Amino acid sequence: MTTYPQVKGLRVKYLSADPSGAEDGQVWYNSGTGKLRVDGIALAGSWSAGGNLNTGRGEMGGCGIQTAGLAYGGNTDGAASNTTEEYNGSSWSEQNNLSTARSFLGSTGTQTAGLAIGGQVGAPTYASQTAVELYNGTSWTGITALSSAKANSTAFGISTAAYSLAGQDGAASLVNVEFYNGSSWSEGPNVNTGRNDAASAGLGNSGMLVGGYAPSTGGRVASTEEWNGSAWSNATNYPLVLNQLGGSGSSNTSAVFFAGDSQPHPSPPKLNTANVYDGTSWTATGSLARVNGQMGTSKGTQTALSFGGNGPPTFKVETEEFTPPGTQIKNLSTS
Repeated sequence: MTTYPQVKGLRVKYLSADPSGAEDGQVWYNSGTGKLRVDGIALAGSWSAGGNLNTGRGEMGGCGIQTAGLAYGGNTDGAASNTTEEYNGSSWSEQNNLSTARSFLGSTGTQTAGLAIGGQVGAPTYASQTAVELYNGTSWTGITALSSAKANSTAFGISTAAYSLAGQDGAASLVNVEFYNGSSWSEGPNVNTGRNDAASAGLGNSGMLVGGYAPSTGGRVASTEEWNGSAWSNATNYPLVLNQLGGSGSSNTSAVFFAGDSQPHPSPPKLNTANVYDGTSWTATGSLARVNGQMGTSKGTQTALSFGGNGPPTFKVETEEFTPPGTQIKNLSTS
């Protein structure tokens, strides 16, 4: 950290209060406190506890932001669910059900405009679905279906500009991408590596796809791909090889990915690690309190929300809230 001897003799602004919008490394004297001050003390990202879901679940749909989350569908004690819950920043409340119970569904959007995309119905068929439903803040309505059935897919965007990525159709992992414009789906450029159980983040023409299970490469992958609005390109690999991870972010330069499953089937342990991406490289950040996988997440913001999941030994009810890395103002040492 910068100390007083390092700035002694330099001109330092004499201010009555800390400036707004101070730049990293900026130094000033605060006459109100009588302290020499500096901006730019790095803070690691961190997770804190939120309110519990009413029903423990994993393999669910999730979207929204940290103060307005949405959880729906998923697997509850071995059965596909149609239940929906809303989060207000402190507690979850039960809402109207999905039309069709399903798990392993793709999801994105906001608390008042959320999408439930494809997925898998329960026994006896466990068939992948083309059905898509839209939540309007009160109830679910069926809308235009996907062109191809898929489960274990991921999605990013908003309800009028959403991307459904990869997944599986019951026979193979998929490379296909479909784009929803608010009224219909159209096929877009494929991702480079077919995979399922991956995570994604982004909005509009800036998105990313991370990790997953890719049988063509022999199992789990660390592969990261970026979307620029016209094509997918390979980017810096995630630090771990895993699937069942969560992700949230506004672009392919501001996202966090976390937890997941890094070991071979059939009984893999889960992780609680997290990493942030700046468009070039990955940086480890604060870990979750619990190991987890196949949880619900926020969408479109690095200030992430993680809820539920299938971390051992049972389906989870816990919620965790992420505060991204940043900087803070501190007093300089006079030693």
